[in-house]
Amino acid sequence: MAESRRERRGSYAKGVAKREEILERALEVIAREGYRGASIKELADAVGLSQAGLLHYFDSKEELFTAILRKRDEVDTADFVPGDDGRFAGADLREGYLSVIRHNADVPGLVQLFARLSVEATDPDHSAHDYFVSRGETLRDAFASAIAAQQAAGALSDRVDPQTLARIFQAVADGLQVQWMLEPEVDMAGTIDALFTALEPRTESGTGSGTAAKEDRRGAAS
Repeated sequence: MAESRRERRGSYAKGVAKREEILERALEVIAREGYRGASIKELADAVGLSQAGLLHYFDSKEELFTAILRKRDEVDTADFVPGDDGRFAGADLREGYLSVIRHNADVPGLVQLFARLSVEATDPDHSAHDYFVSRGETLRDAFASAIAAQQAAGALSDRVDPQTLARIFQAVADGLQVQWMLEPEVDMAGTIDALFTALEPRTESGTGSGTAAKEDRRGAAS
């Protein structure tokens, strides 16, 4: 008897649910065990599948790892980006972005996976190539929009155009991850925060507006 349309829909829904379970558990395993410790066997064991059963849901190991990074982006956006459209509002840009950077320091395995796969994906034929190109474009567009709003409000200097600043922030964040993996004492969030401070407009006293505000708060507290 031919498989009914309802049965096909049910089978498809179960497959989607299982794929989501795999990705959610994989995030946990890689965050805990690190990229090197998260073998296909361990990921399969975590969801009660054989290695062949796990890869049934993905065309290759590279596609699995790419899907894990997509899932990580989805989770981080839900947790740290306040806007319903998945974009930083201008006023939330600094603290929201720093929250993401601080969180990255708590999940070294995922940072390792991102860094390793991003290098491999510079090959146009790599299965993750389109993901990284598209991700970078989306991130820069969202960041540039928020930077433009901050420049218009006078919170950030407008001496450099928003798209260029967005690319600079992306480059600094990606480079800091490599430095942090080599030197774990590197303060990634603190360095990004310093970049924001460097981009504050200069006041008549010669300090950035945010720096002056911090000094005012310290004076009021003393």
